[in-house]
Amino acid sequence: MRLLIIEDDREAAAYLVKAFREAGHAVDHAGDGLDGYALAREGDYDVLIVDRMLPKLDGLSLVRSLREQEIVTPVLILSALGQVDDRVKGLRAGGDDYLPKPYAFSELLARTEVLARRRAGAPNATEATAYRVGDLELDRLSHRVTRAGREIVLQPREFRLLEYLMRHAGQVVTRTMLLEHVWDYHFDPQTNVIDVHVSRLRGKIDRGFENPMIHTVRGAGYVIRADEPQLP
Repeated sequence: MRLLIIEDDREAAAYLVKAFREAGHAVDHAGDGLDGYALAREGDYDVLIVDRMLPKLDGLSLVRSLREQEIVTPVLILSALGQVDDRVKGLRAGGDDYLPKPYAFSELLARTEVLARRRAGAPNATEATAYRVGDLELDRLSHRVTRAGREIVLQPREFRLLEYLMRHAGQVVTRTMLLEHVWDYHFDPQTNVIDVHVSRLRGKIDRGFENPMIHTVRGAGYVIRADEPQLP
């Protein structure tokens, strides 16, 4: 799954990001309602996890605005307000589920997976949860990658890297894009971390196949495509 957590409590957000990533999922985080709203509009997420009490734009207003924009990404609302009336308000605002605080992460994970499965069963959901480039296939819900029917085992970071490349298949992806969307860095750490991970991923994806899929575009970044372009 690819998740967006909109939570202003730094400790709570850090815990959730770490826990979901350890469970093998890709996670983005926004620390206030306005940033969360912008990311939710632009990103392709399976589920949004939204705290109700947020600075700049509260959670319920955020969800209402998304629904008014016809953005139907499933939303799970987290809140310290757990009375029946509070839960009803959350659901009527456009939330798909409502989990009062405190909660167990195992329950949050299970509820998030249920929402993702529901989305997968909706029309045209396959495009949002699975990618294919040539004979390479990636399924975000099952966390499974195959090439020509052969399963390829990836580490969580390798999976996120491949997912991002496949989501932008045929396009050059820059180092900055990878740092921000795969490593969540908004600065260049001046290391070769990207080169190392791309090299490892290339070894797993391309080894044993005649046509390589992951290509380095010198001075620009990387691109994934089914075949090398033919020279004139």
